[in-house]
Amino acid sequence: MKTTTELKGNWNETKGKLKQKFAILTDNDLLLEDGKEDEMWGRLQAKLGKTKAEIQKFISEL
Repeated sequence: MKTTTELKGNWNETKGKLKQKFAILTDNDLLLEDGKEDEMWGRLQAKLGKTKAEIQKFISEL
């Protein structure tokens, strides 16, 4: 699993790949702000119907 710092470094690229794979995701769903990472994970879990671990695994495989 990538750390939050690693995610932030490549987030625009990762965000684009997530939006390609899951067309229902919006820029607001993928907004990664300092101190609000848990909110983003919650939005992704609700939209995708997957656990945080499943989403993190998918992201690490990108």
